[in-house]
Amino acid sequence: MTIIRRFSLALEELVELNGEDVSPPARPMPAAPTLSGVLAEIGSLPREALFLGIASDGLPVLLNLHDPNPGPLMVVGDSGTGKTSLLKMIAQAAQQTHHSVDVQFGVITNDPADWEDVPSTDHCVGVFSVHNDNTQEFILSLARWAHANKSKQAFLLLIDDLESLAKLDFETLQNIRWLLLRGPSRRVWPILTLNAERYGQVLSWIPMFRTRIFGRIGDDRVAEALGGDKVSALDQLEPGDQFSLRENGGWIRFWRPGF
Repeated sequence: MTIIRRFSLALEELVELNGEDVSPPARPMPAAPTLSGVLAEIGSLPREALFLGIASDGLPVLLNLHDPNPGPLMVVGDSGTGKTSLLKMIAQAAQQTHHSVDVQFGVITNDPADWEDVPSTDHCVGVFSVHNDNTQEFILSLARWAHANKSKQAFLLLIDDLESLAKLDFETLQNIRWLLLRGPSRRVWPILTLNAERYGQVLSWIPMFRTRIFGRIGDDRVAEALGGDKVSALDQLEPGDQFSLRENGGWIRFWRPGF
């Protein structure tokens, strides 16, 4: 199953929870929707659902945190296409739709100051710089937790810029590789960003990501190398707000609500 198929199953559960039929009109997204407004309109989500965005038909795009099949997620696009903003929106959506005992997250980034606009709640265990020794301790602790985790609590490992991992030591990189390969089966979900123009710097990491969320990529050759095709038309995505992912051989576009 893909994310969107699991989204369909999650939507069926949402219908049952709300006790009414959901027949959304097929229309473009309204201008600049806010995350709080979108989530309020959707209503209750299934406990295992992580909100990723809103499709052009008005339905939510959800990730089932209890199904490891998608594996780790890579958000890839040209510079300035909203990759970090999507990561921050996912973090805020987790805060607004889940209790901290069910979902928590931690962030690894080149620029911790860039995450200061994400509210501080019990959901966030920390925002770690790749230049700080605390990052190594965080990853080691997370790997140990994942090895032992038998609960239904999920953890989002948000890494803003895959290329920045080169600054970490060998042991930390090995733990991250293990989390990419085994994490989702133990409820640890790595979600990383990648600047499409610099994909050649991290070629050995890219095959680990079966699920790729694309922002705008202007160069068709780069898009194809990362898994896009002519049908995906990644060069036509709206920079900063619109994304696309593959679903059963086709493509679905979705929008990132504003903060």
